[in-house]
Amino acid sequence: MNADFVFVDEVVAGVRWDAKYATWDNFTRKPVDGYLANRIVGTKALCAALERARDEAASLGFGLLLWDGYRPQRAVDSFVRWTRQPEDGRTKLRHYPNIERTQLLERGYVAARSGHSRGSSVDLTLYHLTTGELARMGGDHDLMDSISHHGAQEITLIEARNRRHLRSIMEAAGFSPYEREWWHYSLRDEPHPDTYFDFPITASST
Repeated sequence: MNADFVFVDEVVAGVRWDAKYATWDNFTRKPVDGYLANRIVGTKALCAALERARDEAASLGFGLLLWDGYRPQRAVDSFVRWTRQPEDGRTKLRHYPNIERTQLLERGYVAARSGHSRGSSVDLTLYHLTTGELARMGGDHDLMDSISHHGAQEITLIEARNRRHLRSIMEAAGFSPYEREWWHYSLRDEPHPDTYFDFPITASST
């Protein structure tokens, strides 16, 4: 693993995680290239910002649940290849119900280059510290649809409020939102703005 990258859970105490792309629970319906362990990796700068976000979230009664951080370039490449494969219908209803698989690139839901591969982006949500239950956000991770956009009108008042909480927490910690995905945030001052890393995510740092 690159020397500037660490396991987030070893640095940012108290976060929960479920690395979706290391599992079968993602839009490709299988573990993704480069994800050999269910761990979240990020730069040290990302972790410092997540510590600030964790503390801000706790002041509002929330914790952080991370779905993805650093993403190997080989995983990004596999997403692009997946968009060009014939539709099999296995994940369409859950993840992209209103557009075709071939449109995911042009609509900005899949990209050939991602801030995740620079170690500066994170996918996450909030959970209630008192109960451990996920905060209602009006759509799950990787629902590639207009309902996932910031400012979507189809969600409830509670869901909209929770999205605003997440956005205010992350912006205060030094992140910028991605307008098409309520769960995706990137560091404003990333340490590797022009480098797309491709080392795999394994169970240990060696």
